[in-house]
Amino acid sequence: MNRSPTQTIVFWSVAILCVVALSAPTLVVLGASFTAGNIIDFPPDGFSLKWYVAILGERDLQQAFLRSVIVACICVAVSVPAGTLAGIALSKYQVKWAGALQIYLLLPFTVPLIGSGIGLMLLFGELRLLGSLWPIGIATAVINLPFMIWAVSSSAASLDPDLELAAQSCGAGPLQTFFNVTLPAVTPGVITGALLMFILSLNEFLVSLLLVDARIVTLPVQIYNSIRAIITPDLAAVSVVFIAVAALAIIILDRIVGLEVFLKSK
Repeated sequence: MNRSPTQTIVFWSVAILCVVALSAPTLVVLGASFTAGNIIDFPPDGFSLKWYVAILGERDLQQAFLRSVIVACICVAVSVPAGTLAGIALSKYQVKWAGALQIYLLLPFTVPLIGSGIGLMLLFGELRLLGSLWPIGIATAVINLPFMIWAVSSSAASLDPDLELAAQSCGAGPLQTFFNVTLPAVTPGVITGALLMFILSLNEFLVSLLLVDARIVTLPVQIYNSIRAIITPDLAAVSVVFIAVAALAIIILDRIVGLEVFLKSK
């Protein structure tokens, strides 16, 4: 379909505006992290890598980053089996009350995040489990589980049911069929969901803020606590490292299964 010059101008103007709006925060933080001054400034006051060198010696930030990685790994370990089984079941089998179950699984998106966070804080508090990292990993898995389910469901929906029937006709039992046919077929969705859950958990702030204490702060909470006093360029450098880790995860996703699998899962 041919567009008029006016339509073309409007289209590209909106597209460029969206790209600028999405890129501006990252570009500002990136530029500020290279400043030679002692305060965050954009455009940066000169060019220096001293703030990246500085964060290498800040033990609190390093430990907070390590805790965030541990929380993300716990989240993946919990969400992969749960999300994989739920995604396959909802996509391929006639599950009773499937509609109600799908709505229930979307509750983390319909309930405000602050409400979910407070509820999880009260739950883990009653169980005397606060003060450890693994409840935070479970909490981030709970609130982000629909992403894992969608990723697996997308792969499961494209699986030819004749393959499973062929395996069963050759004498394979339910477990053999699952591990040798179904699971390999949905592996791209599992990898997509796992990487997405890792990124979301790594960056989770609000729920982490409600569940941590002073001994086990994650990196987003550590950054928040720091900027309440003064915003220094080392925090911008840490943010850039965080962005780089997320970008690396996306590159790995593209190399392993391709971004089209991720986009279809959305």
